[in-house]
Amino acid sequence: MTFYDPNNDVTRGERALVVVPERVGEGARRSTEARLDEAEGLARAIGLDVIAKRAFRLRQIRPATLLGKGQVEEIAEAARENEAGLLIVDAQLTPVQQKSLEEEVKAKVIDRTSLILEIFGERAATAEGRLQVELAHLDYQAGRLVRTWTHLERQRGGFGFLGGPGETQIEADRRLIRDRMARIRRELEQVKRTRALHRGRRQRAPWPVIALVGYTNAGKSTLFNYLTGDGVLAEDMLFATLDPTMRNVRIPGFDKAILSDTVGFVSDLPTELIAAFRATLEEVASADVLIHVRDMAHPDRDAQAEDVEDVLKSLGIDEGEGPQRLEAWNKIDLLKDDERQALLAEADRRENVVPISAITGWGVDHLRERVAQVLQRGTEIHRIRLNPAEGSRLAWLHSRGEVIEQRMDGDQLELSVRLSPDNWARFQATESA
Repeated sequence: MTFYDPNNDVTRGERALVVVPERVGEGARRSTEARLDEAEGLARAIGLDVIAKRAFRLRQIRPATLLGKGQVEEIAEAARENEAGLLIVDAQLTPVQQKSLEEEVKAKVIDRTSLILEIFGERAATAEGRLQVELAHLDYQAGRLVRTWTHLERQRGGFGFLGGPGETQIEADRRLIRDRMARIRRELEQVKRTRALHRGRRQRAPWPVIALVGYTNAGKSTLFNYLTGDGVLAEDMLFATLDPTMRNVRIPGFDKAILSDTVGFVSDLPTELIAAFRATLEEVASADVLIHVRDMAHPDRDAQAEDVEDVLKSLGIDEGEGPQRLEAWNKIDLLKDDERQALLAEADRRENVVPISAITGWGVDHLRERVAQVLQRGTEIHRIRLNPAEGSRLAWLHSRGEVIEQRMDGDQLELSVRLSPDNWARFQATESA
């Protein structure tokens, strides 16, 4: 099989080998089995047929191939025996390593970053999402140029990591890529300004914003659907949701709230994607409450929680800073009785944890109540005088606060209202709006 065949495109159903390199003596957050399963899940999310997966222990990193000579020969033999046309390496490869492995294994080779970018390219449904993924893809390709610009423009799902390569006109490719990246950045800058305007309007509006965050496949979209009655795609698949979705949701004590479902996080999320999606992910930082949805039935749930925290930190949201937080411990129904009881007991001891089953709805009403309590945390009683004609501001106070007393004082309406600091600031903003 010749790798550099421009007519040999990889499509869904391509037979693939998955390889997970492990450094000897290097501590890892998650188990080998979990890494293998996740890498396979990423491959299947793009429609690939994983015919074998294996971890290889590395005593040292080989600059040319990453893996040792015997390991590469073993992989090449497995590729021949299984007629695999694709090798997925769950690590970050240099351009030299990628090319050397392709020559040795006689199959296409992609690394973890390439695979995640390919998934995002296929899943992006909005114009903004596709621009963000294309920028991330081009940023990644700029230092490699193992594909031609004409191939990048082929119309199919994804962004061409899995397609046939070409190495001609490299300098022209570099210039075209730089120009295209500059145009996309200008368009996304406009998106950022528009989002900032929308956030400003929401902050003046009488509705709190609640954002769901969490590891991919933790159940965010299932919880979103249960809370809103919506039909957002919720499948047992990594990165089932990519483009952020906002819907109205009912929270006790509030006339209305806005719930936002965001893209799932993942370990070693490509820095190119974080940078490209910053305009979208900034919505998380501006929310009133973050609900961190966790898959408590996953063997590496603690490592996944750490990965989510890493991404939030990259957005400037350290733990204890930014929006108030709750943890929704999801998939409790999948646990064995003894483990479930132990987790429920632990959740009782932690103030900001709510155990739930998003698929059955168990515990979700309690989650609504806890969100309401968090939104009302730190409230103070304010005495407010309004002109009776200011009906919209009066309705605002009733929907966002607790009106303790309301009476006429001459030609003015006098109220005692319990409001959170954020809502008090928003109410003051309505006066000058």
